[in-house]
Amino acid sequence: MIDIRPARFPDDIDAVRAIFREYADGLGVDLGFQAFDEELAALPGKYSPPRGTILLAWRDERVIGCVALRAFEFDICEMKRLYVRPEGRGRQLGTLLAQAVVHAAKEAGYRRMRLDTLPSMKSAQRLYASLGFRPISAYVFNPVEGTQFLELEI
Repeated sequence: MIDIRPARFPDDIDAVRAIFREYADGLGVDLGFQAFDEELAALPGKYSPPRGTILLAWRDERVIGCVALRAFEFDICEMKRLYVRPEGRGRQLGTLLAQAVVHAAKEAGYRRMRLDTLPSMKSAQRLYASLGFRPISAYVFNPVEGTQFLELEI
């Protein structure tokens, strides 16, 4: 059975850092332009409640997926770090995590959610489209050519 719940700090700090690093390593892109190392060092940082959260998907005693939420503007939030480890794939866990973070955003009072996704992330792009995300203009700097910027009315 898979349990999706908010990360507990400081208890889950090592698990969050490990899965965030695995996520970043799998991208094949240096996330220095997002100050990724500083983000890891400051966790939970911008993902702190009540305006943010980090959700972890647990199976038994192992984290197999994650997604994060942070404030962008007053009623706009940003989804970050949606990732499912290989052993969690094929179970719609990415969809469950995305739906859970959209629900958390709605509960926090946000009206819109934004994200950016790399051109290589085809399955993520299909997931976001299935949830109703629509293309928007770039709202943050991302040097990767072909990056898509998306928004969902929640």
